[in-house]
Amino acid sequence: MKKKVLSLVLTAALAVSCFVGCGGDKNNTDTSKPENKPSTEAGSEAGSGITDPSQVSDEMTSQDGKYQIALVTDVGQLKDGSFNEGTWNGVKLYAANNNKSYKYYQPANGDKATDDDRYNAMAAACEGGADIVVAPGFLQATALEKAAKAYPDTHFVFIDGWAIEGCNNIAAVSYQEEQCGYFAGYAVVKEGYEKLGFCGGGGGTNPACCRYLYGFVQGANAAAAEMSKNVELNYTWLYGQSYQPSNELQTLAAGWYNNGTEVIFACGGTLCQSVFAAASANDKLTIGVDVDQAGDSDTVLTSAMKELANSVGQMAAKFYDGKWDEIAGTCQVLGAKDGDTGLPTADGSWKFETFTKDEYQTMFDKVVSGELKIDNDYEKNLTQAYSNVKFTEVK
Repeated sequence: MKKKVLSLVLTAALAVSCFVGCGGDKNNTDTSKPENKPSTEAGSEAGSGITDPSQVSDEMTSQDGKYQIALVTDVGQLKDGSFNEGTWNGVKLYAANNNKSYKYYQPANGDKATDDDRYNAMAAACEGGADIVVAPGFLQATALEKAAKAYPDTHFVFIDGWAIEGCNNIAAVSYQEEQCGYFAGYAVVKEGYEKLGFCGGGGGTNPACCRYLYGFVQGANAAAAEMSKNVELNYTWLYGQSYQPSNELQTLAAGWYNNGTEVIFACGGTLCQSVFAAASANDKLTIGVDVDQAGDSDTVLTSAMKELANSVGQMAAKFYDGKWDEIAGTCQVLGAKDGDTGLPTADGSWKFETFTKDEYQTMFDKVVSGELKIDNDYEKNLTQAYSNVKFTEVK
């Protein structure tokens, strides 16, 4: 599957954080989503009326100057096509469908924001009338704990976070990224690709990015074994520490493509722009992350998704429905059984020609039922020997 060349110019776009794992309660208490249903479009169930976040303005003016639901952005732009934007879409959809006012706050100093900058943004949201403050990204933790203690009547949702001891006004959400990583790795090998790449954010220290990669290699290995073939998978954490696009990362990705790599999974916020640019220039393919990135680049074959928008809506509903006690002080670990991890299957996003939706549904259902178990212990097993994958780190 060749993709048309898409002209991309790297800007000084700031990065979005690529999350950390959850150390809290792993019992998801939300039952509002149907089981045995693969993800389709992010945010499709974040509200019962409007389902397209583009129909909801990013800016609004409330009559009393107060805003009930607030987002404090992670590092990077609000409209990053990834983590911040996916979370913000959940805020907008829930607010629009439930007649709530909403506003976003961006910490000062961009990608160099300090804990004080993040706290100041959270304090501004609380002083601005927020019932709920949604904070995506593991870098928010220190500021969140301080804000939760300073504003005990405000409730906080920590996306890609963990339970914070002594803060029952914080509820966290984490994801089983290894699942959607597995789906993506399995699908691209079934589609016929044998030379794969992975560029990750956080320098290899970010648990969510590591889970994406670990799932990806497991899925690729499983598909290759079924097909009695061997595949190659190069991975690197170079140039991903800050999650930003860079000329160095684009050059590295271009070199991979020139040496035969067919598909690169770009995991780590806006660093994907570098990989999209390299893929476009070489008529090769990419895999998006967090949200359906098919609209961001013609090179995107599929995306390893977690339903950020739905998760925000689910957590907000707990508060406004008087059920906060069910999630207070805990971390909800969401995955396929909740409909919160998967590949996009909507028209225009499903670009596979060999691997079918029925095959994907079968695999998805096996994960939901527990018949197919995907390991998430990347610290122990990520670099193990794989039967059908030559797995090589590029340092």
